Amino acid sequence: MADVEVVQENGIVEMYEEAANMWDVEQWGEHQHEGFCDIDSPVSGLTPDFKLAKTRTIEEALLFAGFSSENPEKRPRNVVDVGCGIGGSSRHIAKKYGANCQGITLGATEVQRATALSVAEGLADKVSFQVADATEQPFADGQFDLVWSMSSSEHVHDKRKFVSELVRVAAPGGTVIIVSYFHRNLDSSEESLQPRETELLEKIGELSFSKWCSAADLIKLLQSHCVEDIKTADWTPHVASFALARSSSRPCVGPKTTKGGKMAPLMVEGYEMGLIKFGIITCRKSL
Repeated sequence: MADVEVVQENGIVEMYEEAANMWDVEQWGEHQHEGFCDIDSPVSGLTPDFKLAKTRTIEEALLFAGFSSENPEKRPRNVVDVGCGIGGSSRHIAKKYGANCQGITLGATEVQRATALSVAEGLADKVSFQVADATEQPFADGQFDLVWSMSSSEHVHDKRKFVSELVRVAAPGGTVIIVSYFHRNLDSSEESLQPRETELLEKIGELSFSKWCSAADLIKLLQSHCVEDIKTADWTPHVASFALARSSSRPCVGPKTTKGGKMAPLMVEGYEMGLIKFGIITCRKSL
């Protein structure tokens, strides 16, 4: 890994380790990702709906991928939560769908917090967490019927290796779900983003330690593997107001989280330009 990527990766770990230490579950909920809102009813501020919107993101993703809590044949059974944070997605999927979930993250503090919260909820036999790299997962080939990545792929620099690992650990016929920030897809007449767009993404990346790509870029990588039924949707209208509300109210008590909190006005600019997108990609590993 190049030196700059080492610095970026270390920054990601430090930022989320700070957040894990001070994240108030009662106030902000168990989930550190964006919330899905009705376009005509955006959520703002730290209200009960603020936490429910984050849970809805999980449900909307599972529904989009064809899962259902009502049909036993369409429930996930064995899940890996790639970039699990403090384990909110894993606990929700385990409780509602009865799945066994394993979460991986780069931060030891996140693993400790995720484990403690899971024990407190009586889920120690359904979920587990460990420190591991998304691009070098410590799992056997074909182990999971659901490979889940919620708001983590934007921080991974080696997208090719990331996608390869997601597909590798998926069981034949298993589902991969990626929910993430992206930059806009290029038009057929474009070879690259406009200079002012690139400059803005670089500024945001310096604050959030993110590595930007388009949804089309990740889909192209998926298409290089044996996968089927690739689907994607642009959820930007459903999360934009929530994301900005969360950025403006997020806790900033350490140097890394404070640095990340400064990106809100840049994100506003990116949304208004049509540059920043938030969406979902799903596919099924070929049998």
